[in-house]
Amino acid sequence: MNPEAGEFLSMLTSDEVDALRAAGRPRRWERGATVMSEGDTSDWVLVLTEGRVKVSSHTSSGTEVVLAVRGPGGLIGEMSSIDGSPRSATVTALEPIAGVVIRDFAAFLQAHGRVAVLLLRLVTERLRDSDRKRIEYGAYDTTGRVATRLLELADRYGEQTNGGVRVALPLSQDELAGWTGASREAVSKALRSLRDRGLIETGRRRVVIHDVEGLRKRAR
Repeated sequence: MNPEAGEFLSMLTSDEVDALRAAGRPRRWERGATVMSEGDTSDWVLVLTEGRVKVSSHTSSGTEVVLAVRGPGGLIGEMSSIDGSPRSATVTALEPIAGVVIRDFAAFLQAHGRVAVLLLRLVTERLRDSDRKRIEYGAYDTTGRVATRLLELADRYGEQTNGGVRVALPLSQDELAGWTGASREAVSKALRSLRDRGLIETGRRRVVIHDVEGLRKRAR
C-alpha cells in the first residue's frame, strides 16, 4: 500500500498505521459499488488502501455534484463518525477498491491524540480546498475549471511519458461535469478547446497533457 501524499495515511507513523489496521477490518468493493449513501446514519469510517472513489451529492433537481476524488490513504466518512449526523455525501467506487473499516473511530482518536490533531489538520485542509473551489466557480469560466481539475488529477495520478503527462481518468465526462459545476455539453466544448490549442489529447477515460504550463495558464 502506497498512500497518496497529503492523504490521511501518509501523515501517520508505521506504528499508527498498524494500530489503525488492528482497530478495523479489511473490506473490498467492486467498481461502481456504493460505499456510503447520502443521508445514511451509519458512523463507521473507511481508510482506502487501494483504488479511488468519488464523493458526490445531488441537488434538489437530481443533478450530481462531484465534491472530491479520493485515492489510496484517503479517509472517508469521518464527519458522521465524529458528530453523529447523517452522511452528507455519497461515496462510489470508481474502480475496484479495498480499505479498512473502523466502527469506533472516536475511541481510536481518544487513544491516539497525535492522530486526532492530524485529523483536525486534514479537515482544515479540506475546508480550504472547498473555499478555493467556490472561488473558482465564481471567477473561472468552464474551460478554466476543467483545466484546473485536469491539473489536479495530473498532480495526483499523472505518469510522465514521452508525449507529456498521462492521466488515467477515473471520471466520465458526466462526472467531470459534476466536478466542475458545468453541463456535460459545456465540458465537452472545454475539452475540445483545450485539444485545439494543443494542450491536451483525450481518449477513453484518459488524457495526455502535452503542455502543463500552458494548461496552468489557461486554468488561471
